[in-house]
Order: sequence, then C-alpha cells, then structure tokens
Amino acid sequence: MTYTAHNFVTHLECGLTGEHYPAGQVHQLSAAGRPLLVRYDLAAVREVLTRDILASRPATLWKWRELLPLADYDNRIELGEVATPILPLARTATRLGVERLWVKDEGRLPTGSFKARGLAMALSMAKEFGITRIAMPTNGNAGAAAAAYAAAAGIETVIFAPEETPEINIREIAALGARVYRVNGQIDDCGKLVAAGRETQGWFDLSTLKEPYRIEGKKTMGLELVEQMGWRVPDVIFYPTGGGTGLIGMWKAFAELEAIGLIGPERPRMIAVQAEGCAPIVRAFDSGERHAVRWDDPATVACGIRVPQAVGDFLILDAVRESGGFAIAVSDAAIEAAVDSVARDDGTLLCPEGGATLAAYEKALALGLVQPDEEALLFNCATGLKYPLADHSRTLDRHQPIDWSAI
Repeated sequence: MTYTAHNFVTHLECGLTGEHYPAGQVHQLSAAGRPLLVRYDLAAVREVLTRDILASRPATLWKWRELLPLADYDNRIELGEVATPILPLARTATRLGVERLWVKDEGRLPTGSFKARGLAMALSMAKEFGITRIAMPTNGNAGAAAAAYAAAAGIETVIFAPEETPEINIREIAALGARVYRVNGQIDDCGKLVAAGRETQGWFDLSTLKEPYRIEGKKTMGLELVEQMGWRVPDVIFYPTGGGTGLIGMWKAFAELEAIGLIGPERPRMIAVQAEGCAPIVRAFDSGERHAVRWDDPATVACGIRVPQAVGDFLILDAVRESGGFAIAVSDAAIEAAVDSVARDDGTLLCPEGGATLAAYEKALALGLVQPDEEALLFNCATGLKYPLADHSRTLDRHQPIDWSAI
C-alpha cells in the first residue's frame, strides 16, 4: 500500500457496485455513473490516532487529517474551518415538552455555510492534482464556498445557478472572483450545462458527488459532533437533504470512527428532511424505492434543498434505512414559522433549511416518530443572515412628542 504519514487512502470504491479505483488519480463518477467513495487503511489509522492526540490539535476540520484524502498535508487550503458549536435550544425544548434538543450551527464556517467543509476538501484535492479550472452548479452557498477556496488556490471558477438563487449568493460568488451565470432552470439543469461544457472548455466538474472529495469534507460534521458530545452519538439527527452529501458523509464517518476504536456500534437514526415542494427522497422512501425519480416543478423557500434529483439518492436512502431513520417533508409555512420561533425563543437565527429541520422535528414528534426523551440534534447549515428577513422595524420622529407608554 502507498500512503504518506498523513494519507492512509488505499483506494476509491463505486458506491453502487463496489468496483475499486486507484487512489492518487483524478476521478469523476465511476464507470456505472455513480459516486466514488474514498476508502482508508483503518487498521493503520487505529494504530496512530487516539482521542488524546485529537484533543491536542486545533479545533478545525483539519485535525482529522488521517481520515482525509490529501497526500500532502501542505496542499490544504485553510480559510478558518473551525469546529462549529452545538447549541441547546432550551426554550424551544420547553415549549415542545422535550428533554434534549440541540442544533449544530454550521453558519460559523467560512462563507457562512456548511458547504465550506466539502469545498475546502474538493478544492484542496484539485490543487494537489494540479487542476486549474473548475465548474459547478449551485443553489447558492456551495457556489460561494467553491469561489472562495478556488480564489485562495488560484483556480479559475465558473458557476451556474438557477435564476431563483438568492441575490446575496449570486453577488457573493461574483465578489469572490468566479464567473457566475443565472440559468432559467433548476440545479440539475445547471449541472447538465457543466457536463455539456466540459469537453470544449476543459474544466473539472465539481458537482455534488461527481467527484469523490466533497463527501470527505462533509463527513467531518459526523467526526466533529461525536467528539463534541463526549465520544457518543445522539439518538436522532435531522438533516436538511438536497444532494445529501452531508448525510452520506456522516454515516460514513460513524463507521470509520467505530473501525478505529473511537466509538462503539451505536448509531443515530438519520432523518432526511425535505420541503413538500421538492421531496423526491421522501417519495422514494415512502414507496420503498432505492432510487428517487426526478421531482417536477420544484418550489420551496429553502433553496438549498430544492434539488429535484440527487446523483447519490441511493446512498441517502441506504443510510436512512440502515440507521432505522426516515424521510419527512414539511411545508414552507412550517419552515418559516420554525425560523421565526427559534430566533425569538433561543436567539439563534436559522437559515430556511435549518428551519426545515426544526419543523420536521416538531412534525415527527406529533406523529410519534420520535419520542420526547430522545436526544435530537438538528443541523443549521448556514447563517440566517444570508437570507431575506422581514422588516419588523418601527419609526420614531425624535422631533415630535413621544408616547413612551406605546414603546
């Protein structure tokens, strides 16, 4: 086996067929057209990585380097990928009559979203492989993260975004030096443009799960939360699911942590959360299918989960079912109400996708799918400051008599 002191990668593996591919080479999808997963010599990692060693390292995603794919650790692109806090939603929990409700706030990462994890890894690997030009589709936050890390690496970047993408994301992507195009279609239509231009433009396709390394960055959410919770897992994890990279990655992380002896066989139930206006994974889960049919005319305020068809659909559904979890869809009204209530009750401004996880938790609680004494962890995937907020301000004329009783 060939790996350095910081690289224990043995090979890559097709997530559907199990076919092996050599490490250290540029790959996109497998021959079966499915995502490739990075595999490690976990027995060797077990010999060198301990809880004490991890505790001694700075609290960033790079502390997990033995479980990351870089061959040369110096190729990493760092913009401050700090460990994100797990916050108690105490007043929300009291309102709902539950005991332990937490949110992992990924909005503290560079560019304000959890997309920084995956794109930090994907662009670091692109740098290592000498890739000079990348393209990708985005609903907003992934494009911003890609533009930031590509800028730091000196990699030319082209981004295609649905015309419904929030304006702040479009301007953020452009400000970070990428060329961004608004497209009259959905994110999978944008993905088709990336694929169509690949032959003539010579760019590398950085679409979700069409390269093997975004999932390795995203899996650090699972590695990190286990250490933060005292080397244990919560009972249930509610995760906003579009492309599903993070859910797949966390499930992979838990298996790797068990293999290297840092946790036991316990697993959280993984809950895939979608919006009622775009719920292909929920529909496939409910009908017992392993693959999800494309969702026509997707529409939701939670643009990050407006993904009509995910290339890793079977990996999402496999993880949900293996964990004993489920997939659940919530309305836009419930999403907006959840964002509003947790901001006022607990001082945490969720993004719409994060609001979807709270709405889904409340719905699951009412349906008896989760119990009040179960420990639940929600994921807020971006800072709520990146999304339009309603104006509830009032005006005051300082030159006129003030009715202080009305204030």
